[in-house]
Amino acid sequence: MTILVTGATGSVGRHVVGELLKAGEDVRALTRRPDRAGLPAGARVLAGDLERPGTVREALAGVEKLFLFPVPETAQEVVDLAVEAGVRRIVVLSSAAVTAGWDTDFHLPVERAVEASGVEWTHVRPGEFAVNSLHMWGPSVRARRTVVDPYPDSAGTPVHEWDIADVVAAALVEDRHAGVAYTLSGPQEVTNREKVAAIAEAIGEEVRIETVTAAEARAFYHAQGGWAAANADFLFGYEDYSGAESDPGAESDSGAESDPGAESDPGGSGGSGGSGESGYEGGEAQEEQAEPGATPGEVTADAVTGRPARPYATWARDHAADFR
Repeated sequence: MTILVTGATGSVGRHVVGELLKAGEDVRALTRRPDRAGLPAGARVLAGDLERPGTVREALAGVEKLFLFPVPETAQEVVDLAVEAGVRRIVVLSSAAVTAGWDTDFHLPVERAVEASGVEWTHVRPGEFAVNSLHMWGPSVRARRTVVDPYPDSAGTPVHEWDIADVVAAALVEDRHAGVAYTLSGPQEVTNREKVAAIAEAIGEEVRIETVTAAEARAFYHAQGGWAAANADFLFGYEDYSGAESDPGAESDSGAESDPGAESDPGGSGGSGGSGESGYEGGEAQEEQAEPGATPGEVTADAVTGRPARPYATWARDHAADFR
């Protein structure tokens, strides 16, 4: 049985590849740059780009199961190609923002295209990605052992990307997850201050928190560039989930990290552009709600995999080298 993993070099996708190989599955991995994939031996790495569906056709030939990275602009065409190729199960990397009703125009259309196709489906909807800490704080921790943050006591339930991957792999391999949307959270509530302490412990050095205003934080991360600059307006309350302008003063404690772009490369090569793995902290609820076949409520990975969910301190240790 052949499984195609799209977004295969992203923080979730590459671990999905690894888990499927451990399970003895025949794995194909889609990426825009196979020469830079760095994926485990045993996976067949193929070139393709979800933004150009025609490039995916060859990779889909003979595939029975698909892990679908969200690219709403082309999702319908990609799903049509998958059905035409004989795919019978699709697992979507979605967002907890769909469950909350905040995401109506990014992940939700991907989910609906898959549901309407007639194949078996499972939606995996993570909330706050733990890896946001690395995207946001990594440069300043590496440079001067400092985190700039306006809301150090704001709390969230960050989920380790490996836990997300474990749930995806289970949904691909096991039959009991068809027709279910899993809204994933981490196993414990953690404040930003506690996250910084966990990172400091992991690297064995003190990391200082520089508490600033939302406006100062916004300016700092705009200047930092990269992922942080692309998402600072949303993270600090200057725009809502849909991208509309909002007033940060209206939600003075909205600093919990979310993830509107950690997995931004539809080919899976780690590039930039577009939203990808999304959290749902912040933003205004919309009227439209998702109506999947089964939504068991917010769960941690152990409810799906039977293995303990990884706490934030474990995530920090797993990424200690990235902060040094």
